[in-house]
Amino acid sequence: MRRGSNAALFWPIIVFVAALDVVTKALAVRALVPQRVPHEVFGEFIRLTLVYNPGAAFGLHLGPQSRWIFTALTLVALVILWRLYRATLRGDVPRVLALALVCAGALGNLIDRLRSDLGVVDFLDVGVNTTRWPTFNVADMAVSVGAILLAWVLWQEDRALGAASEPASQASASPTSSSFAGAVPADRGERA
Repeated sequence: MRRGSNAALFWPIIVFVAALDVVTKALAVRALVPQRVPHEVFGEFIRLTLVYNPGAAFGLHLGPQSRWIFTALTLVALVILWRLYRATLRGDVPRVLALALVCAGALGNLIDRLRSDLGVVDFLDVGVNTTRWPTFNVADMAVSVGAILLAWVLWQEDRALGAASEPASQASASPTSSSFAGAVPADRGERA
């Protein structure tokens, strides 16, 4: 029931995605200075723009202590994700993949928060004209994709659990259930 073969998928994904995040952020910091100056990749639609985000997703900022508040929240989230991973059945690839992506993304942004008081390095800038998605990074993509996949996996598990409990509840309500066993003759169907 436990981890077993899941580790062969879980840890390589975390290492690969977190490393990719750290490397791409380092390249962005070196190549995209000064801050907030867009560099077009595919016209105006996809640009690279260096931005430091001292808060959380979508620029959520909680004042001067944001860095430490979001660090603590990330650590709590990683503990919860670890517990979900430990409870994952062997071979449940979608759930392991989802958890690994969310963990890797959280870890990538946590490294930034601990490394610099400027905030998390964001550099992927997508949009049209002045209508832009908030600037993001590889870790943000991993968290987003992983969270959507995890929500789907947990929803599927909940549906399966609900479907499994339906026959039991229907059996207890049927007239052939054990509560009615005494009312049915024991020799039914034995007569010629």
